[in-house]
Amino acid sequence: MMGADLSLRDLLRSSALPQSEARLLLAHVIEYHYQLPRSALISKDELTLSTIAFADWKSLESKRLNGEPIAYLVGKKGFHNIELLVAPGVLIPRPETELLVEIGLREIMLLGGKARMLDLGTGSGAIALAVASAAPNSLVTATDQFPEALAIAKSNAKHLHLEDRVQFAQGSWYEAIGEEATFDLILSNPPYIERGDPHLEQGDLRFEPLDALTDQGNGLSCLEVIITKAKLHLNPKGLIAVEHGFDQSDAVVELMRAAGFSDIQTHLDLAGHRRVASGRK
Repeated sequence: MMGADLSLRDLLRSSALPQSEARLLLAHVIEYHYQLPRSALISKDELTLSTIAFADWKSLESKRLNGEPIAYLVGKKGFHNIELLVAPGVLIPRPETELLVEIGLREIMLLGGKARMLDLGTGSGAIALAVASAAPNSLVTATDQFPEALAIAKSNAKHLHLEDRVQFAQGSWYEAIGEEATFDLILSNPPYIERGDPHLEQGDLRFEPLDALTDQGNGLSCLEVIITKAKLHLNPKGLIAVEHGFDQSDAVVELMRAAGFSDIQTHLDLAGHRRVASGRK
């Protein structure tokens, strides 16, 4: 039996991928080629693919077996309450970053549902767009120094019909905004992996943009810039919250203390690691 004659059921059964991954990729193929939902993997499991669709499936399967991230292969990733378009030019949004969104939304609720928020280093737009989607009365500004990332973030804003709620600006951290610009809330998930960290050579990280992962230094240089200059751009009692590495909490708290922030708190991710630090002006 030729490969292209195999049913969806047989393709899944014979794949060398974990079943959960094979289902995601095959669902992508049948959605793209046949406009069928993922449920068709069960309801139409006798379907055989066309030559073109089968070649697409084998290509995706091979790339995943070589380690390429599923999010890049299917071009999208769920995050908080939205689905984002992703490509190799941006970091793949991760569940732990949803903690930043929750902290931001909690602060916006305390402010009556309306706030001015800044997302520094937006990448795919994940944080800014998740907040804009859940807090429609807020004014959100998102920055990134890389044009490729901003192009993807703007595409996501349009795709989610949020282009009128989020302003985008290009530049390195606060250089992207005016000197006088102030906000009630600053959120950021900057590069915080130390140069040479072995994790950079493992899993999905091998395929993600290096500049979005590491500061090419000790992992704290971007966090230091963001925290040190935050007070200049925060309104009175304004809040800053930053994501950091699982072993960087003490260092980040000390940066906030040195910058004169009060009510400094650490926040745990789902794995129980101190993943976010926040402080108030």
